[in-house]
Amino acid sequence: MTKAIKTVSENRCFGGVQGVYSHESDATSCEMTFGLFLPEQAAHVPVPVLWYLSGLTCTHENAMTKAGAQAWAAEYGIALVFPDTSPRGEGVANDDAYDLGQGAGFYVNATQAPWAPHFRMWDYVAEELPALIGANFAIDPERQAITGHSMGGHGALTLAMSLPGRFASVSAFAPIANPTQSDWGTKQLGAYLGDDKAAWEKHDSALLMREKGFDGPVLIDQGSNDQFLDLLKPEALAEAMTAKRQDGVFRMQKGYDHSYFFVSSFMEDHVAFHAEAMLG
Repeated sequence: MTKAIKTVSENRCFGGVQGVYSHESDATSCEMTFGLFLPEQAAHVPVPVLWYLSGLTCTHENAMTKAGAQAWAAEYGIALVFPDTSPRGEGVANDDAYDLGQGAGFYVNATQAPWAPHFRMWDYVAEELPALIGANFAIDPERQAITGHSMGGHGALTLAMSLPGRFASVSAFAPIANPTQSDWGTKQLGAYLGDDKAAWEKHDSALLMREKGFDGPVLIDQGSNDQFLDLLKPEALAEAMTAKRQDGVFRMQKGYDHSYFFVSSFMEDHVAFHAEAMLG
């Protein structure tokens, strides 16, 4: 039975439609909201889809309104999905810190109290939301790619390497690249997954890159003036890509920081990169 989707808003955008929708989620046991841009081609045929996972403190709205991705997606006839970053609402566990709890789901399935009942963002992004969108919108499930920023870059990379064959390509803007060795990771992975470090390693893109690599092309952009460089640990991912001889490019962008000014500056490159992988 197809789950009910509620339309929050729909706006004409670059010839297509930028929508915001909500639904009751089985994975997170609460109402979830997501953004979906459909290019004009989706009115006639199923279209390829690029997933964009956002970072700490963000909702579905940040990239949807700040990244400038719709213009380039419309040019290539690609849909964009903007999931939320965590479960939300009354009864959902939270923390006073910005980097734990609501807005900081880290794209994992929590096993520890008080997070386990709702914080199942891996299942939500990997399984439930793709099935929901595929059942309700003109999306081609055989042509998917994924990208993300910061915590979302971490999620994009770990999902792509853990779900071989799902995504034609993966990219990231300033990803949290080595969370098992960073305060942006040890705190959250410990809270959500407990003390079992083996469980943490399944969500570390530098470790996954060394172990598995990705079965397609990779594009990483990192700003040299990023105020969070010591927390992101991009060098670990760059070294892992080299050691694995991964098909990919790691670019250090001189003078750029961690903001959406950085993301929007290179969004055209990333959409074109994914379009080539999905469309040829």
